[in-house]
Amino acid sequence: MREDVPQWLASKTVTSQQFDRRDLAAAKAGTRVSVVLPARDEAATVGLIVEALRRELQQEIPLVDEIVVVDSGSQDDTFVVSKAAGASVVRQSDVLGRLGDRPGKGEALWKSLEATTGDVVAFIDADLREFDPQFAVGLLGPLLTDPQTHFVKGFYDRPLQSGQTVLPAGGGRVTELVARPLLNLHWPLLAGVVQPLAGEYAARRSLLERLPFVSGYGVDIALLIDALEEIGLRGLVQVDLGSRQHRNSSDAALGRMGAQVYLAVLSRLWRHGRAVMNVEPSTTLTQFVRDQGSFVPEVTDVGVTERPPMLEVEEYVRRYLTTRR
Repeated sequence: MREDVPQWLASKTVTSQQFDRRDLAAAKAGTRVSVVLPARDEAATVGLIVEALRRELQQEIPLVDEIVVVDSGSQDDTFVVSKAAGASVVRQSDVLGRLGDRPGKGEALWKSLEATTGDVVAFIDADLREFDPQFAVGLLGPLLTDPQTHFVKGFYDRPLQSGQTVLPAGGGRVTELVARPLLNLHWPLLAGVVQPLAGEYAARRSLLERLPFVSGYGVDIALLIDALEEIGLRGLVQVDLGSRQHRNSSDAALGRMGAQVYLAVLSRLWRHGRAVMNVEPSTTLTQFVRDQGSFVPEVTDVGVTERPPMLEVEEYVRRYLTTRR
């Protein structure tokens, strides 16, 4: 571990319980706060998350100014449930329609910048169970109390369902097998990040609008890397959010996720001049399933694409930047 990483760990690792929501509401000083939930077929959980955020961080304490659900092509009642719970809901395909629509979480996060108005934007996954609004408080705390903080990454225990047993930690298999080794090898400054693939993080709009957004599951690690390259390690903070409960993915799904994470890191190596691309990588993943006594190959396209920084999008510049004048 590099010498500067332990220093960062000691000074830039905080806990959500350090921040009092009433104190943060008083410290906002005109800063507008948006919470974004990207959601695809999350009707079972998204409404409860929205209700908790509205009740505790809007009605009881004026900390969050808007809660926006970006519905990423749901086939269930995600849109209706989110709306009934009090969120502002947009369909991903309706935002920046001229530019089309691409599948995946990265697209939802990118388009959320066009669909929100906050100076600070917090992203929270919509599949969380037993959701505690202190998650949002912890993510917002460093941004609202320290002007030198620009990007806040969450981390937490991730209970892993194993048969009838619930293991208190684990569940971060793609992190440990793919993301962490790659970051330690290529971006050792990020070796102190506990969960680089965590879906809960927050940042200043002034940073997010300068960053490209990678599609699919690559978005979380790509934003972390690009934020480091843009603002340096001192602008990054990580916050312990306690425990996060959500559905666990199958090994096959994790394999597809791992492939997208690798391709996202590869794209960052090229973007930041750390590697030279001589051959385009394959973007298909072959996996095998048992079918009537034999193994049958299943091929999935795991390629990642990239959206430009929002400051390069005409509609965004015309709509949002004119409001700053």
